[in-house]
Amino acid sequence: MKIRKAILPVAGFGTRFLPATKAQPKEMLPVVDKPVVQYLVEEAVESGIEEIIFVTGRGKRAIEDHFDVSYELEETLVEKNKHDLLEAVRKISNLAKFSYVRQPLPLGDGHAILQANHMIGDEPVLIIFGDCIYDSKIPAAKQLIETFEKYGDPVIGMSRVEKDEVSKFGVIEGTYLGNNNYEVKSIIEKPKPEEAKSNLVAVGKYIITPEVMRILSEIKIGKSGEIRLADAFEIMLKNSRPIYGKALEGEWLDTGDKFNFIKASIKLGLKHPEIGKKLKDYLKSINF
Repeated sequence: MKIRKAILPVAGFGTRFLPATKAQPKEMLPVVDKPVVQYLVEEAVESGIEEIIFVTGRGKRAIEDHFDVSYELEETLVEKNKHDLLEAVRKISNLAKFSYVRQPLPLGDGHAILQANHMIGDEPVLIIFGDCIYDSKIPAAKQLIETFEKYGDPVIGMSRVEKDEVSKFGVIEGTYLGNNNYEVKSIIEKPKPEEAKSNLVAVGKYIITPEVMRILSEIKIGKSGEIRLADAFEIMLKNSRPIYGKALEGEWLDTGDKFNFIKASIKLGLKHPEIGKKLKDYLKSINF
């Protein structure tokens, strides 16, 4: 079945970026000249996605405004004869069909995904979390879709990290199938480096099936106080249901913390046609 829809859970508080995110969504922080969330939407659209469903929360109205038409701004740009900027602005609202649902309480990533369940129906769906920009020739989401089309079961986007960093992520052990595809055998959340069975970690991009949605809807909030996507995957594995992993080609630019956010800004800034050369020259000139 063709994957037409993507869910972007963007209801988090962005506490790692306070005070910058006190009144502004973390997903709207700019990397060069676009907010993080626009990179994610463009990735989805370039991968064939037609409808984007945002799962939002309090204080996220700026995301809706960003992907809406701004008549006043467009009229101003026309009057000032800034047609290049006008084209860039108009493009945003025409990227896809946008829908919005609310997550009323922060009860986990699985709970956030469930808020969009009624808009998905009996279809597989792409999930992209708000911290994961991927710099790659083939969009990361498209790589996941290709794996799904081959196997027809849930797919987890993966990247390799240094062994001493595995404790920050969900670590995936799997059987290699070729072409960067794996059949997942286990998922361990934030293990100690010596306990990790691999250095492949989940990067916040998934394709889930109606079966995953059903399992999420049946999970009761436990001691953690949350409904988590990893819990649904664990139940599937216990029931001998297949899950696949795709080691994504390209560079993972994790914008979830300050250092990696700045790193992503530099990496993409160096590729920007307007400022790339100036930035490169500037970095060379810094006396470390």
